[in-house]
Amino acid sequence: ADDYRKYRAGFPPALLERLEGFGVGLSGQRLLDLGTGTGSLARQFAARGCTVAGLDPSEPMLEQARALDAEAGASVDYRLGRAEETGFPDESFDVVAAGQCWHWFDRPAAGAEAYRILRPGGKMVIAHFDWIRLPGNVVEATEEVITAFNPKWYPGRGAGIYPKWYADLSIAGFTALESFTFDEAAIYSNEAWRGRVRASAGVAASLSKEEVERFDRDLADVLRERFPQDPLSVPHRVFAIIGTRPA
Repeated sequence: ADDYRKYRAGFPPALLERLEGFGVGLSGQRLLDLGTGTGSLARQFAARGCTVAGLDPSEPMLEQARALDAEAGASVDYRLGRAEETGFPDESFDVVAAGQCWHWFDRPAAGAEAYRILRPGGKMVIAHFDWIRLPGNVVEATEEVITAFNPKWYPGRGAGIYPKWYADLSIAGFTALESFTFDEAAIYSNEAWRGRVRASAGVAASLSKEEVERFDRDLADVLRERFPQDPLSVPHRVFAIIGTRPA
């Protein structure tokens, strides 16, 4: 949770700007951020005038989210809970968002729950902000270190696009599906990139504390030898899909 708070870059503001054109994130809307983590997406919606609740199954993550909100002067109603059973009444929200987390859920159950708590005409948004592997770049080198420690981890070969989410939303009953994608570099110091990678599913969420420490030393060596420039410009891709609960 500490690495998440310090090092994971949130979605770029351009995502929120583009979502506004789809009727998402408008001032006054009631919005639920599923799998909110440290609240990076929830805070951005709150800053745009939405009334935001954030839901996550990890209390340490929510503690970090509240601390970051206090620093930013943001107001989000954080609650401990799961996307598959939120505990909110029917038709409670104008928007349900899931940023960088849909793959963690029981997707059919989460889709049905999002449909239930959205008002008719409400919007469901799934978004991702993924690093992009290219031959010889820092992402490729980083993923090679990850797989050396965690061979079962599936590296980022999907190019930051999620075609399965279209089926998930359609099966849940959402219609008028729309999507967009765009690329934007994320700037990290070498230290921050190491922290960002430690906070990924393939490292801290999968390895022991001792393995994480050894991994971090190996990644530091790779950066020092092959990517000494500081800061690093790391290519990323934003993907978002929006569905509507029929009126």
